[in-house]
Amino acid sequence: MSGTAQETRNAEDVSRRLLDSAAKLSYDPALEVDWDAPLAPGLHGLNPEWSTLYGTALWDGMSEAQRVTLTRHEVCSIMSTGIWFEMILQQMVLREQYGKNPVTAQFQFALTEVADECRHSIMFARTCEKMGIGAYAPKRPILELGRLFKSLAVAEVAYASILVAEEVLDLMQRDAMRGENVLPLVRTTSRIHVVEESRHMRFARAEVRERLRDAGAARRQTSAVSVALVAYFIVTSMVNEDVYAAAGLDVGEAVRAAGGNEHHKAMLRSGAANLVKFLGEVGLLTRPAMSIYRRINLI
Repeated sequence: MSGTAQETRNAEDVSRRLLDSAAKLSYDPALEVDWDAPLAPGLHGLNPEWSTLYGTALWDGMSEAQRVTLTRHEVCSIMSTGIWFEMILQQMVLREQYGKNPVTAQFQFALTEVADECRHSIMFARTCEKMGIGAYAPKRPILELGRLFKSLAVAEVAYASILVAEEVLDLMQRDAMRGENVLPLVRTTSRIHVVEESRHMRFARAEVRERLRDAGAARRQTSAVSVALVAYFIVTSMVNEDVYAAAGLDVGEAVRAAGGNEHHKAMLRSGAANLVKFLGEVGLLTRPAMSIYRRINLI
């Protein structure tokens, strides 16, 4: 068997195992989440350690009520960004599978992933609604760039971008699902997302490897920078500046404090460790790409 045929077979085997996993371990948020339970007033929206201000003098001077409010708005901002990018990736995955053989496990898992992402987006929207917090949208230029990206991104750029979005959030959500000081609503939605996204990340890794198997140096260089730029726009859009006003803070002061927060930078690097390792393994961690990742504190 040729190397190309073997890699294709390996990707198909991965997809088949993921389909089996999805059949055994998937969730319906409409049933799994207790949407009628009241929100405990003293519980956070995410683990305080993941707040953009945790560890700063500004955080130390905030009341506990302000901290709770801030983390709830931060998690809803992150969820809103998640919805935005999940809509992008659904369109990328569907476009990638257009015209492909529907009897393959790869095709069927790709559609399974799209169905999962639809449920996740609704779940995030209902979570923010339950907390009484409106949507936080990326800035208009980034929204329009996303519109262009979803129409043009293909192959390894599409699937590596999926990894960027999911890997950065994975550790944060794993902490949230175990956090006793985090709202049960967020803990449950985080658990659902972590379990189901672990399959999506395995699928994306297999697809990236397959798409890059015959790629030359020029293509890898271009793809590496493209994926890094996606990471830049996702990370810089996760927490909208308006969350600080919602917590009664001076927005300019809060933005400066967050920008210099070494603790939060270290948390981002820890969340991106698996992503960075994988990108290096497949040749997508070039010098230009690394300079972009450093700007957003992923390395």
